[in-house]
Amino acid sequence: MKRSEVNEILDHSWSFMKTHGVHLPPFAHWAPEQMRAPEATEIRARGLGWDITDYGQGRFDELGLFLFTARNGRAEDLGAGRGMLYAEKIMISRRDQLSPMHRHNIKAEDIINRGGGTLVIELFAPDAEGGIDRVAPVTVPCDGLARTLPAGGKLQLAPGESVTLMPGIWHAFWAEGDDCLIGEVSTVNDDRTDNIFEMKIGRFSQIEEDVAPSHLLVSDY
Repeated sequence: MKRSEVNEILDHSWSFMKTHGVHLPPFAHWAPEQMRAPEATEIRARGLGWDITDYGQGRFDELGLFLFTARNGRAEDLGAGRGMLYAEKIMISRRDQLSPMHRHNIKAEDIINRGGGTLVIELFAPDAEGGIDRVAPVTVPCDGLARTLPAGGKLQLAPGESVTLMPGIWHAFWAEGDDCLIGEVSTVNDDRTDNIFEMKIGRFSQIEEDVAPSHLLVSDY
């Protein structure tokens, strides 16, 4: 992706969030120089801030996701079983934009449709080796109720609805009808090591620096 495209996506995403009444923490507004400064050491270490990915494929409108990490614990917290054991993200899935099939080894997450279109999540259970079981049904909690779908079933979440995805559950998602504002509440998030994709793709984008960044991405840290 070109940096100019990243800047445009940031502007568009920020405007979309504002239309849904989302307010971001102060560091969201920091210029690159401030984000590189010593005062931002903890922000960088926890992977907080702006995140835009095309999964290294250069087709953001078809295969991509916007994210903002508002809070995040550390792996050491999980290991100790105490401390900041949680994370929170705000995401935007554009209409018909795919976030490809993947699973997490550690992270459990609630995916919440916060507004906009319908959020569609394709689900598979893991097989004994952690791969995709294309036969077995999959059961997931949805707002306190268990939902069972066939392998590859497509769960549709209207605004206000959510699903809990435990470690190992394979999932891909996209928005239908309109762009979708998504909330994610999870255990500690590690996007560098805890994303296992079905496709041979990367989690972060390769950025071509054609203009100066308006804001740094998590991947710039």
